Amino acid sequence: MFRSMEPLLLQILRIGFYEIVKLNMPPYAVVDENVKLAKVALRPGAGNMVNGILRKLVLVKENNSLPLPKLEGDSRAQARALATLYSHPVWMVRRWTKYLGQEEAIQLMMWNNSDPSFSLRANAAKGITRDDLVMQLNSLKVPHEVSLHLDDFVRVKIGLQNVIRAGLLKEGLCSVQDESAGLVVSVVDPQPGEDIIDCCAAPGGKTLYMASRLRGKGKVHAIDINKGRLRILKETAKLQKVDGVVDTIHADLRTFAENSPMKSSKVLLDAPCSGLGVLSKRADLRWNRRLEDMEQLKNLQDELLDAASTLVSSGGVLIYGTCSIDPEENEDRVEAFLVRHPEFRIDPVNRYVPSDFVTKQGFYFSDPVKHSLDGAFAARLVRTL
Repeated sequence: MFRSMEPLLLQILRIGFYEIVKLNMPPYAVVDENVKLAKVALRPGAGNMVNGILRKLVLVKENNSLPLPKLEGDSRAQARALATLYSHPVWMVRRWTKYLGQEEAIQLMMWNNSDPSFSLRANAAKGITRDDLVMQLNSLKVPHEVSLHLDDFVRVKIGLQNVIRAGLLKEGLCSVQDESAGLVVSVVDPQPGEDIIDCCAAPGGKTLYMASRLRGKGKVHAIDINKGRLRILKETAKLQKVDGVVDTIHADLRTFAENSPMKSSKVLLDAPCSGLGVLSKRADLRWNRRLEDMEQLKNLQDELLDAASTLVSSGGVLIYGTCSIDPEENEDRVEAFLVRHPEFRIDPVNRYVPSDFVTKQGFYFSDPVKHSLDGAFAARLVRTL
C-alpha cells in the first residue's frame, strides 16, 4: 500500500509516525495536526486516510505490540527483515551483507542511525590554532574533544548551533569538516610552493584545507562543472583568507583535460560517488540513492580518472578519493584504472596517515564503525613515465 502512495501523503505519514514513535508526542495532537495538514495540502479524503492509519498506530503502540520482522528464511528474506529493523533500503542491506557479513552490516546500519558528530577545522590561514578554537568552544560551553589524528581539528557531538550563532563559521575562523575528509588532504600532503589541481572541487572543503596548508605560497586550481558552487567556493576562500592561492576554473573535467596544457605534480580527484560513507549525516541519501546509480557512478568515475590522469606530470601523483565505503567505487576503480594506465603505480599512504587507516593494498580507508568517522577512501597513484 505505502509504495503506491503519492509522495506528499507518504511524507505526512512519516512525520506522524516519527512524532508518535520516536518523539512520544501526545498522539491526539499528532493525529489532529497531520489530518489537518493532509486535508489542506492534498484533499479531504487524504485526511481520512491519515486519521485511520495514525490511529491504528496509536492503538498498536499503546498495546506495546509493534510487529517486528524475524530473521528467518533465505538471504533475501533476511535482508528484507534487516532493512525494516534498521531502516535501510533492501539493496544496501544485501550489498553490505555480501561485502561485510551480516554482523558488520548491522553495526554499520546502527552507526548510520546514531546521532552524528561533527568536526571543526581551525582556520590556520587566519592565524587560528586549535588551542584558540578550543578556548572559543569552552567559552560557548560546547562539549568537545580534540582530534586524535589531525592537529587542526576538534570534534563536537552537540552544540554546533551555538558555534553557528556565535559567528565562528561566518567569520571564517573555522569550518565544519569531517576528519575523514581532512585525512584525504593528508594523503595529498600539500606543501608550500606547490601547484595542485583539485578536480571536481566544489563545494571546496578539501580545496580550502589544502590552500591553508600552502601557507600563502603556491596555488590550488579548483575545477568544477557547477558554476554556482564554484562561486560559493570563491567567496568562502576570500572569507578564510586563502583567495590568493585558490584559482577557480568552471569546466567539465573531461573536456578541460582534453584541451588544457595544464600539468601538475599533484592532482586530486575527489570523485562524485554514492556517498555511502556519510549516511549518518545524510539520512535522506539512503532513500534517494538507487542500485542503478552505482553502475552509472562507476562509469563516471572511470571517465574522470582517465581525464585527471592526463593532468599529472611525469613523476607526479594522482590522488583518487571518495566518500564511499563501497569497494566497487574504491579499490575496484583503482584496479581497473591501473589496467588501463600501466604508466601509474600505487604509492602506499602509510607515510601520510596513521597506520590504523592504511589498507593491505596501501590505500587510505576510514571505516565508520571502526574509526567513528565518516567513511572515506583515497589512493595515491604515481606516474612513472
